[in-house]
Amino acid sequence: MGFFSVKKSLSFIVFFAVFSVVALTVFYNLLSVEKRLPIYSPSDVNPKLVDASVKHIQKNHTIADFSLTNQNGETITNDSYKDKIYIADFFFTRCQTICIAMAYNMSELQEFYKEDKDIMFLSHSVTPVMDSVPVLKEYALRKGVIDGKWNVTTGSKKHIYELARKSYFAVIDEGSGDENDWIHTEQFVLVDKDRRIRGYYDGTEKEDMKKVIADIALLKEEYNRK
Repeated sequence: MGFFSVKKSLSFIVFFAVFSVVALTVFYNLLSVEKRLPIYSPSDVNPKLVDASVKHIQKNHTIADFSLTNQNGETITNDSYKDKIYIADFFFTRCQTICIAMAYNMSELQEFYKEDKDIMFLSHSVTPVMDSVPVLKEYALRKGVIDGKWNVTTGSKKHIYELARKSYFAVIDEGSGDENDWIHTEQFVLVDKDRRIRGYYDGTEKEDMKKVIADIALLKEEYNRK
């Protein structure tokens, strides 16, 4: 083999090596993009769940500041969930339909993440007048709620309604916004450390709980890469 042939072969090998590294990097980045969870805004969800005042928002949506009261009579705010990934839902203690399965599945997730300090849970009563602190306490005891891990909350009807319609998109308004006009959905809402919605799940379905766990793993990977 002549000198120029050897040189040409070496050049090809170097080119191929560089090309392979670049190709692998691009491929890895593409995979990373595919694995990234979506970031939901009002325009991405069922319009029936969204208050008219925020329907136009297409990006940069975050959960609004909140102040609620939990099962122990403690004030729970957005600061209570600072730098946490959490799952939120809407329920009421007297519900005998979807809430039963929702509470069971939330308790199963709580058990799964019992030792994971990054993960918390937040339930909002859609009948806050009836769901007083003593009622919530009794409910929390029955459902195995772990204090400091899962807050079952009540508060101002107007405040909870606005959170449901303008932040989480988890109840349907069938009229004036009176408690009797609320139809809460079975949705579990996954919220990241930056207060952005990253997933919706059917809180009554076991298969969706597997998806929650898989998506939380992806979300944690996303934060680990930062």
